[in-house]
Amino acid sequence: MINEFLQYLQYEKNYSFHTVLSYRTDIMQFCNFAEISSVDFTPESVDYQRVQQWVLSLMNSGTSARSLSRKISALKTFWRFLLLRSYAEVDPTLKIILPKTKKVLPAFFKENEMNAALDSSFISGDFDSIRNHLMLEILYSTGIRSSELINIKDQDVDLVEGSVIVTGKRNKQRIIPVDKSVCDDVKNYIVLRNESVEKLEPYLFTRRNGKKLYPKMLYAVVRTAMSKVSNLHKKSPHVLRHTFATGLLNGGADINVVKELLGHSSLAATQVYTHTSFEELYKTYKHAHPRAK
Repeated sequence: MINEFLQYLQYEKNYSFHTVLSYRTDIMQFCNFAEISSVDFTPESVDYQRVQQWVLSLMNSGTSARSLSRKISALKTFWRFLLLRSYAEVDPTLKIILPKTKKVLPAFFKENEMNAALDSSFISGDFDSIRNHLMLEILYSTGIRSSELINIKDQDVDLVEGSVIVTGKRNKQRIIPVDKSVCDDVKNYIVLRNESVEKLEPYLFTRRNGKKLYPKMLYAVVRTAMSKVSNLHKKSPHVLRHTFATGLLNGGADINVVKELLGHSSLAATQVYTHTSFEELYKTYKHAHPRAK
């Protein structure tokens, strides 16, 4: 049943490999605690008290509220699947309440830091340097995920219209506008790439051997570039995504538009950026209003 559930997540729900792996780890952890064989698992062998004992043991072992919430969610999702397939008649996780987790405000780079990072003086003129600079430029100007950038193909970019098609979570596609200056940079990069790289795979960004990029490589590119201009502890492609969203909201963009650009399935995921924007509004208020000084 557990393997069937994991296949359901991967192939029917289109969950990412890492998410499926996390669900598997959490469910196996529960089975080990409950001394239940994952191979011969039966829903009838689990009751509310057993689930409650597992949750209490995790709390006593110092598991963070965030991790605990994820593990409980994994078990709840598993039981929803069992009920859906009529493998179970009762849900022992129903009365288990998710712990409240403290929302961490997303880290983001300042505008002057991004301007410095995208300064053309950092480009040496070789293939790697131009490619890395363009990747940084696209991540910041579109807010796409690292996986979405890595999987962009030449055919996904419309240089005339100024747009790019990206495939997000659960294979959902969306069209994102791209600035004309970025389109010009993409055009110049493609010419250089085709001259410099042999045996190209059908992806916009490739290594010198023509192979597709990989996540750790992109992370290293972003970290190296941003380390030159920022003291922020986290320097990842995802921070550039936060920077994109924060910049739009601070600039007065409608939150629903930002939601669509980011590819969020619900508005709740986008609303975390409004806290950061409110901080900026409050600073402006403190600085400008005569009664606030």
